[in-house]
Amino acid sequence: MPTTRKTTMKKIILAAAIISAAALFTGCSASGATSDIPTTTATPGVFTTPGDNDLGGKSNPVKIGIMSPELEYDYLKQAAQAEGIYITYTNFNDYNQANPAVANGELDLNQFQHILFLANYNIQSGQPLAALQSTAIYPLGLYSHQYKSVSAIPQGAQIAIPNDDTNQARALAVLAQQGLLSLKAGVDPLYATPLDVDQANSKVSVVPVSAEQTPRSLDDPNTAAAVINNTYALDANLTPSDAIASDDPSAAGSAPFINIWAGKAGVQNDPVIAEVLRLARTPEWNDKLNQQSKGSAVIVDQGYDQLQKTLSSVETQLKAHQS
Repeated sequence: MPTTRKTTMKKIILAAAIISAAALFTGCSASGATSDIPTTTATPGVFTTPGDNDLGGKSNPVKIGIMSPELEYDYLKQAAQAEGIYITYTNFNDYNQANPAVANGELDLNQFQHILFLANYNIQSGQPLAALQSTAIYPLGLYSHQYKSVSAIPQGAQIAIPNDDTNQARALAVLAQQGLLSLKAGVDPLYATPLDVDQANSKVSVVPVSAEQTPRSLDDPNTAAAVINNTYALDANLTPSDAIASDDPSAAGSAPFINIWAGKAGVQNDPVIAEVLRLARTPEWNDKLNQQSKGSAVIVDQGYDQLQKTLSSVETQLKAHQS
């Protein structure tokens, strides 16, 4: 494996709610400068240490859904327990399971998705969740065991991409930015599917597979490369420096790809939940998150009101596109 290249963690301040998201949905380029408009941050909760049977107590821990054990989650559990709050985690290996678990009351919170993924879930499920607090934006990388550069990928090669709607479109955008494929005229990259690829003017073809299978596809001799989500890349011992290409998480119009804590609307007003969320934006949390992401995370500090405005804008745009 190549030597890990640590990059300095950047803290971006995105446009107040709708501005950057709306710019993306109206055709803004993915390579513009990040807007410099202040964000808001939630006020830390004031709570009394819960009793054993209260939410956060030994017999009723705060239940959080995640995609895999990570350093920042260890920190959060320890920091919360030092204040008398107990946390348990449920690990999922399928992106489509964690939101229904919160909506059905099996979990209190989850932390794995970006705003665009949640917007799609809310529209399709009829059990909407809220974007409670931001964490970071992560680059979406193109990896290969066979080729060391994008230019080395041959004409007619196959590229594996995630098959869920939001990450599939983002993966196609990564390949288009690298000149490996072209989208048909008039297609908005945010909604692109493999059917929107102009194959006659593309160097490669794409093979959609489930997101968790993308790292394994690299072992297929017929697969030249794969676009792999950050979580699954790290689980497969791939680091951001291994990617031969990626998108730019600090670019203007990146608001839909802000990763967030999600839960039922109003849950953030519970003092114990508010304290858990406060701990999940401390410098210590960010340091662990940066270590876990091998320096690739772009930290975003946005609170409930601002994220809800962005989420609402994204949902509106998605509904308009689907109608």
